[in-house]
Amino acid sequence: MDIEFHKLLRERKEITVRYDPETEALWNYTNPKIRPCYSLNLLNEYRQLQMDIINYFQYYNMKPKTPIKYFVNASQTPEIYNYGGDLNLFYQLIQERNRDKLFEYAKVCIDVVYMNAINLNLPLTTISLCEGDALGGGFEGLISYNISIVEEHVQLGLPEIRFNLIPGMGAYSFLARSVGIKMAEEIISSGKMYDAATLHEMGVITQVVKKGEGEKAVNKFMKRHSRSFNGMQAILAARHRYAPIDYDELIDITKIWVDAALRLEPKDLKMMKKLVDAQNQKVLDMKYKLRTKQDRRFDHTEKTFPFTDSEGNIIYEDRRKNKDPRTSGKE
Repeated sequence: MDIEFHKLLRERKEITVRYDPETEALWNYTNPKIRPCYSLNLLNEYRQLQMDIINYFQYYNMKPKTPIKYFVNASQTPEIYNYGGDLNLFYQLIQERNRDKLFEYAKVCIDVVYMNAINLNLPLTTISLCEGDALGGGFEGLISYNISIVEEHVQLGLPEIRFNLIPGMGAYSFLARSVGIKMAEEIISSGKMYDAATLHEMGVITQVVKKGEGEKAVNKFMKRHSRSFNGMQAILAARHRYAPIDYDELIDITKIWVDAALRLEPKDLKMMKKLVDAQNQKVLDMKYKLRTKQDRRFDHTEKTFPFTDSEGNIIYEDRRKNKDPRTSGKE
């Protein structure tokens, strides 16, 4: 790994980034500090990570020294992929009639999902791994990636209609392209929760796997996909040409969302607050503990020495040989 690449692995507040050289995949794990939703800080960190990857490719004239073929997103919160937009923030901004701040938040969301959808305009594939429930903006984020792999127990849905609003950060555009306008509007207007198998049959998500098999399935997909990487990239390019995701379309729809949000009545805001409280209570009941970096170790074959670790240090020998330091040097 080179010095420029190590900048991608720097420590962040709400995102952990790791690299798997075996699959040439850059994994990012969302690690929200307050509740498992898209805070503005998390969104800005994620957007900056996207830009850092683009800059890394451009630094080496699109031929980076450390190859990145896949950009994979997952959650570090057990049982929850993401609960979506920051409803607490929405509630506050709507009451303040702060249109500019609402649009500012929505635009960052659009910038993130748009870049996911067009695979950062780079020769790589974006993948989402969903091991827990995805609601609202969490669902929108999930389906914005080129490939979505979801565990079978997961529940997904767009509950915004329950408080008289719509999902405004890409859901309509992504769903209409995958299942058609009629079904997209049915999913949005029903506010229903769907199981992964149903959405897979519809064509919304790419693959459904057994509980606990998600990470293994992603690795298996990447290894199989890499055998024909050039051809698969051509398929992605053809997809983007046939049914392109239009940035201006996403922005125009999110403006519709902002206008609709500012028209919400007190009873609608009360329902929004109830949903926030219910989600917060679920988090408390779970007493969830964020996964640690150790929980996300990659399985690798035996390393040959010397090699460069994730911090850029050169390791000349296996320092684990003497397991008990008290016996070091003794026969």
